Amino acid sequence: MSQPFSVAQVFTGRAGKQVPVAETVRGFKEILEGKHDAVPEGDFYMNGGIDEVKPA
Repeated sequence: MSQPFSVAQVFTGRAGKQVPVAETVRGFKEILEGKHDAVPEGDFYMNGGIDEVKPA
């Protein structure tokens, strides 16, 4: 996963996102458990927490 950082906002034009450590750990745990194997790799790029990656 990646996350748009607030300090880079002036360069990228994307609003920065803050993801709490507990949320990050939960997301990585779900990925390691294979819960998101059907999600294309590109869908993880520049999102915040795993809930932004999951299909609506």
